[in-house]
Amino acid sequence: MNLILFIGVFVFGLIIGSFLNCIIYRLEQKKSFLKGRSYCPSCKHILSWQDLIPIFSYLSLRGRCRYCNKNISIQYPLMEISTALMFLMIFSSQLPILGFQSFVNLLYLFAIGSLSIIIFLYDLKHFIIPDSAVFSAIGIVLIFRIQELIFEPASGIQSYIFAALATGAFFLFIYLVSSGKWLGFGDVKLSLLIGLFLGWPLVIPAVFFSFCIGAIIGIIMIVLKKKNLKSEIPFGPFLIMGMYISFFWGEKIINWYLNLIF
Repeated sequence: MNLILFIGVFVFGLIIGSFLNCIIYRLEQKKSFLKGRSYCPSCKHILSWQDLIPIFSYLSLRGRCRYCNKNISIQYPLMEISTALMFLMIFSSQLPILGFQSFVNLLYLFAIGSLSIIIFLYDLKHFIIPDSAVFSAIGIVLIFRIQELIFEPASGIQSYIFAALATGAFFLFIYLVSSGKWLGFGDVKLSLLIGLFLGWPLVIPAVFFSFCIGAIIGIIMIVLKKKNLKSEIPFGPFLIMGMYISFFWGEKIINWYLNLIF
């Protein structure tokens, strides 16, 4: 039964990943993803159902459009696989799924995971964190926290609000001091989301690992002469990575650190 569930979650993640590809492309083109059929970005030919099967369509077509033979971006299968793997990790972290509230929690985490992937890839490609994605995620988190407060009064919403305000103030300070040179205002808004999502103290390792990963990647890019000290590097992807490192392993990291110093 567990194997069937894991396969189902993986397939569901592939389908959502395919849909996220569509959303990102429509965001880039400033078009609505709620209407209109999918089409080839090169020749604009409407795609049929056999062109839209996650992973398998890409492999069967050997990475080329059926109609114009132009290369299909590797982004599409990578996005589908990444989403499927993230969904599997989220699902595993929530086991056992018992009762309606557990199912709501799972759907909530899938929604935030999906929006996080959009933010990650869009910022990586365009150096912009789309407001529509980050504000949607903030709205979903707020609704979830409110329903938690209603059904579980002892859930402690104060720690999430404090984490959001503290993290947002920290990033706003960096933004103002650097006049937007060290990070963008989109990162400030994203930091609010991370605080609301993780709460206190999980937001601490999230921010710490974000800066560590950013520094390591930046040094590697400079050594490889892909960037220099004045080059712009999107920080949103590092924040997302830090957020999920803390979500999955933050408590263990904090406990390990506290046991180390006390």
